[in-house]
Amino acid sequence: MKFKINKRFFILLFLFTPCYLFAANHARGVVINEIAWMGTQNSHLAEWIELYNDSSSDIQLEAWKVISEDGALEVILKNKIPSKGFYLLERTTDQTLPEIQADLIYKGSLNNKGEHLKLLNNQEEIIDEIDCSGGWFTGNNATKQTMERKNPQESGNNPENWQSSKTSGGTPKENNIQLLEVSPPKAKEENQKKTGGPTSDVELKQESTVYPSNIFINELLPSPEGDDAKNEWVEIFNENDFEVDLSNWKIRDVIGATKTYTIEKGTKIGAKEFLVFYRIKTNITLQNGGDALEVLNPNEEIVDRVSYGKAPIGQSFNRTLEGWSWSESLTPGEKNLIKDSGTQTVELSQKQKEEKEKSGIKKNEEILTAKIGDELLSSSKNPIVIIVALMIGIASGLIALWLKKKITDKNTIDF
Repeated sequence: MKFKINKRFFILLFLFTPCYLFAANHARGVVINEIAWMGTQNSHLAEWIELYNDSSSDIQLEAWKVISEDGALEVILKNKIPSKGFYLLERTTDQTLPEIQADLIYKGSLNNKGEHLKLLNNQEEIIDEIDCSGGWFTGNNATKQTMERKNPQESGNNPENWQSSKTSGGTPKENNIQLLEVSPPKAKEENQKKTGGPTSDVELKQESTVYPSNIFINELLPSPEGDDAKNEWVEIFNENDFEVDLSNWKIRDVIGATKTYTIEKGTKIGAKEFLVFYRIKTNITLQNGGDALEVLNPNEEIVDRVSYGKAPIGQSFNRTLEGWSWSESLTPGEKNLIKDSGTQTVELSQKQKEEKEKSGIKKNEEILTAKIGDELLSSSKNPIVIIVALMIGIASGLIALWLKKKITDKNTIDF
């Protein structure tokens, strides 16, 4: 009876596995974010479409499509779009937007009278839809202001969720700038009294944009050997799979003589890369007796924070998988190296690697045969299961011996 139950379990597992895989591929975080249906000041043919990934994960766009209901446009996508990142489609040539590199060049055009656009995944499911068949919701053909989405989490079919861009040309591969309506007439009158002048019906205001996370303080040197003012530094790490613009981000010292350093405009940090900021530039003093630092995005949101106690001379404070640790190995702009710690990758000599490999094989010999067999034997008293368990145990032992022989032969040198 128990054997039949096990068999039924595996059948159910097999039947439900495809459903799980399908659900995992059913991503819905990507939206059509901005449309230059009118082209640019350079040419009315220089149309472009921008996608935005509002999810917390990168999404593979291979075989996804952007299509128009009338069939005039069918763009087959490829590669992936990063989390909280953009994907730019430029018509005909990458010179549509000369200063910005396209993610994909496409053929086709957008009707100035409107289009019904759809974003389909590789299963031909509608991920996002914008029905402007009766006319584009926003945008201006004369001034070349683009049609921008206000909120990626709200429907693309809602005309109230779209606006004309603040300036001509829009914001390709950048966060959209929101146009906010002024409060009711009574509030306008009160504001006129305060300012002594008229108030426009619409005011321009840049809302808090969404900035990438996973920007960390990775290493810092509070008490260097030599002059502290010249040799102290803080290292930032970008754990994202995409480049991040750190313009107007801040590093803030929060203990003692506090100091805030605003990162210069145009400063970028590559995917999985490091940036080192020296005290001689930031004027941030890292207290030898203990201090704390914060990294803030332009919204003044704290992205990362670290504090430390008394700093040993000549040692840096390093982020590891298990927490923070002091190290004599200073690695500004490189991966952290912690001695006698299993939390970081440590370079081994060839001899050490061989000894470690042999040790692992020997240990597997002692436990591999018994482990698989014992687990199966303890789970059932059915004779068939016991026989299968013994056969697996014997086969595992033979495989372990074969692997050992291969390793030994590989390391043998004939003189």
